[in-house]
Amino acid sequence: MADKNNKMKRRTFLSSLVVGWAAFTAAAAAGAGAVNRFMYPNVTYEPPLVVKAGKPDLYELGMVDERFKDSDGVWIVRDEEGLYALISICTHLGCTPNWFTADQKFKCPCHGSGFRKTGINYEGPAPRPLERAKIVLDENGEIVIDKGTKFLYEKGQWEDPEARILLS
Repeated sequence: MADKNNKMKRRTFLSSLVVGWAAFTAAAAAGAGAVNRFMYPNVTYEPPLVVKAGKPDLYELGMVDERFKDSDGVWIVRDEEGLYALISICTHLGCTPNWFTADQKFKCPCHGSGFRKTGINYEGPAPRPLERAKIVLDENGEIVIDKGTKFLYEKGQWEDPEARILLS
């Protein structure tokens, strides 16, 4: 408050100074926090590229195994020749297709692309088949899938020995 001569009292001045200093300190701390956050990159946590999937006898003939779809982004398919791993990413815009056992096909919920059990596209806007991941047996006879190595049908890479585990 001011007295008759418009002079500010000492107590009012000091309390205004303390409030101003506190506001400045809070603003400086918020700015420093924003700059500090800017210095660290955003990190996305993705599933591991290498997946251990157990022994081949865990997979039934003619079936698409979905147990690794959500956690690791792959399906394991067993046919008459052996096993292969399909990467569960639609080749149109990257959505995750669903497996329909009754229709024996993968169907993408985003834009309707359809894929056969082999991964070959046959309907919808997907421009190419699903990709296969490297699949091998380790020294203990367990399946190891490496999603870092992909095999593309249109390049003839599905014939590569690491694109499929042959079982007799």
